[in-house]
Amino acid sequence: MNSEEEIIKLYEENLNPGLARIVKFMGLNSIEVEAQGTKVVDSSGEKYIDCVGGYGSLNFGHRPPKIVAAVKKQLEKMPLSSKLLLNRQQAELAAKLAEVTPGELKFSFACNSGTEAVEGALKLARLYTGKSEIISTVNAFHGKSMGALSATGKEEYKAPFQPLVPGFKHVPFGDIAALAKAVTSRTAAIIVEPIQGEGGIILPPEGYLAEIRKLCNEKEILMIVDEIQTGLGRTGTNFAVEFEKIVPDIMVLAKSLSGGVIPIGALIAKSKVWDPLCESPFLHTSTFGGNPLAAVAGKKALGILKQDKLASRAKELGRKLLIELNKLQIKYSDLIEEVRGRGLMIGIELVTEGIGGMLISELTKRNLLAAYTLNQPKVIRIEPPLVITKEEVDKVVDIFSAAFREVAKMISKEDIC
Repeated sequence: MNSEEEIIKLYEENLNPGLARIVKFMGLNSIEVEAQGTKVVDSSGEKYIDCVGGYGSLNFGHRPPKIVAAVKKQLEKMPLSSKLLLNRQQAELAAKLAEVTPGELKFSFACNSGTEAVEGALKLARLYTGKSEIISTVNAFHGKSMGALSATGKEEYKAPFQPLVPGFKHVPFGDIAALAKAVTSRTAAIIVEPIQGEGGIILPPEGYLAEIRKLCNEKEILMIVDEIQTGLGRTGTNFAVEFEKIVPDIMVLAKSLSGGVIPIGALIAKSKVWDPLCESPFLHTSTFGGNPLAAVAGKKALGILKQDKLASRAKELGRKLLIELNKLQIKYSDLIEEVRGRGLMIGIELVTEGIGGMLISELTKRNLLAAYTLNQPKVIRIEPPLVITKEEVDKVVDIFSAAFREVAKMISKEDIC
């Protein structure tokens, strides 16, 4: 039995047989063993360009040397906190977040994941306003814990777990009129992604976020912005809200916040919103949240974000990639419905879902990793590390071109048969 068969057997016997079946069907049963920068190496020594990027968790690349070095240094001193004494690393991370995030966002709470950050934000909104209703958007993705899942706008994930947390309603993304109509005297907050990531890389109409900000001001409700996937340079600005120059009342972050080295999440809010937690600081806590390893990684990542101008890099290379992929859309219009995105957050919407499986398989054969968006299998996401080079972008375009050429041939043969 070779190593791939051994690992598949372990998946089947101890993880999830259904997952093992999907992995085998997609031809993704190679074993990843090492990674650096934009490359993933499997057990056979094959190197892949990573255009999945940990679903947005690897903006700084795999194993960024400066962040790894900082974490190793902290590991030798104190990996986890006693939780009783003051923690310098956590305090300095909070100060750095206040410095880097837009406007008057000031106080933060560190946790371990995006879904935890969303849970904290929802609790804070209810605590501050004394109201319970939360408005989200159709096709949104905010996580899969009970509160975050209640905000998520995909019924397929929610139905098996009903009843979820009450008080949530959903309106179409990008429709400010529907949003305004949904607000009631019981509304505590609106939660929104600046760009729907798992929804299929859906960009809102121009001015949408600014209109939400205006609505929240008028109705005296909170605006929660989920920057878990869009933040930290991904869309060509440090945070996607900067594109419309607005400041939310609460922002949630995760994924690349630690440079892709340690799991971390965070919510950061304006001072007035934080007041109830100042009065009762133990209402919301986390054993591992803000641990020294994650905090050190986060501090270093936020420093690199600015020093290396990763947002500008994403803007420039993303523009180049969009231009080239749109040329492919014209050439293969019978396969590609649309190419869209901002910065290095790009989606290729296919004409039918069935094309996606063939395309991912062909990309993998050519040593490029890509994946569906979670809520929309017709859309293939491209989210490489922001450290990708111009030469690697050219290579990505060449591989997509070859893969689409092969898929077109396969579909043509099926039609003939």
